[in-house]
Amino acid sequence: MDQPHTGAPGIANADPATKARRQAYYDRIAPHSLSPLWEVLGAVVTPEPRVTSKPMIWKWSETRPLLIEAGNLLTSEEAERRVLVLENPAYPGQPRATNSLYAGLQLVLPGEVADAHRHTQSALRFVLESKGGYTAVGGEKSTMYPGDFVITPSWSFHDHGNTSDAPIIWMDVLDVPIMSFFEGGFQEYHNAKTQELARPEGDALARYGQGLAPINASSPYGLTSPVFNYPFSRTRAALEAAARGAEADPHWAHTMRYINPLTGDWAMPTIASGMMFLPAGTVTKPMRGTDGWICAIPEGRGTAWAGDTKLEFGKCDSFVLPNWTWRRFEAKEDTFIFFSSDRGLQEKMGIYREQMGD
Repeated sequence: MDQPHTGAPGIANADPATKARRQAYYDRIAPHSLSPLWEVLGAVVTPEPRVTSKPMIWKWSETRPLLIEAGNLLTSEEAERRVLVLENPAYPGQPRATNSLYAGLQLVLPGEVADAHRHTQSALRFVLESKGGYTAVGGEKSTMYPGDFVITPSWSFHDHGNTSDAPIIWMDVLDVPIMSFFEGGFQEYHNAKTQELARPEGDALARYGQGLAPINASSPYGLTSPVFNYPFSRTRAALEAAARGAEADPHWAHTMRYINPLTGDWAMPTIASGMMFLPAGTVTKPMRGTDGWICAIPEGRGTAWAGDTKLEFGKCDSFVLPNWTWRRFEAKEDTFIFFSSDRGLQEKMGIYREQMGD
């Protein structure tokens, strides 16, 4: 019976004389910017993903005071965007929460405005604290409340402001590492601090977020959803209703994904996002996918496992679960988990995989 192929027979096992001849050859071809693939093939094409990201949790009790302290160090105008980067310890000095996505916590203090600009990187905001801060995207203003999922499509002008008497804080997730890989990033400033509003607040949700769409509708943002604020009040209500109508999935509990209502695809072309609902006492079975997760907790308390690493989380905490690492959850009280990953892009490339455990 044929034996399974296990890779190269072992270049490293060559005798010393052969190794010396080969090294001399490598030295001769190096000035021509050539190198031997056979010496590194095993590290380039691997049997399974080689995971570099590490599990990490940022506790709200620690990050919020540090972010408020930053608010006393410099103004929003000085910083342009006053953000503390959620830096994965696997990538020191790099703006990466996972291998492919950036995340950070942004602060806008009462009375401040984060000036209007646009960039090719797609961005989302997941609101952690707000009593009336807003974002304006493509000529429409939207008030942001805790748990809201807000999209800033690629190359759309956007500015943020805070008309309340309390700080507004949200988690940013952007496809910065993806755009850096393609070396395709552009940025442009608006000619005013805030963009001129062309539509009333709630216009996008009224047009596209009711299970209806204008005749011959198309998104002004290409593959990105025309809805740019998905209120948590609606998300929570939908998940709680779904939980009353069906048993929890053993791996996903009660999970819904944010979609582009015109296509049914993920709301953003490169960043997939959704919300899990775990009623108190829920314990999910392990699963893993080729996408690493960036998570935030709008409500609840529980435990997340990334392989053997245990992360105890509470309200407003943020954490990362690496790609192709077994993940599972336990809810100590009714818990909602927001997650984002590069699954949307992986699916479009036809490379996404997941595996369910017992």
